[in-house]
Amino acid sequence: MKTYSEESLQPLLKDLKDWTFINNGIEKNFKFLDFTQALGFIVRVGVIAEKRDHHPELFNVYNKVTIRLTTHDASGVTDKDLDLARAIEQL
Repeated sequence: MKTYSEESLQPLLKDLKDWTFINNGIEKNFKFLDFTQALGFIVRVGVIAEKRDHHPELFNVYNKVTIRLTTHDASGVTDKDLDLARAIEQL
């Protein structure tokens, strides 16, 4: 499975608003009005991730959610991560 370097990933990240490359993964922070909205978003992400059999790292504090995508068995960012990021952007 091909992994992207930080340099090769930069042009692809331009199409994904506010996603950044950090430690062999891509991350984005989301902010919602309250915990209920943040939790609902996490559940919707979980449904998409399960259907794709590719699971993100999710971090939640009250109304803030951080999503980190990396393909663990490839030790880096792959097309699976980019595809899931694009799907998350559609929510």
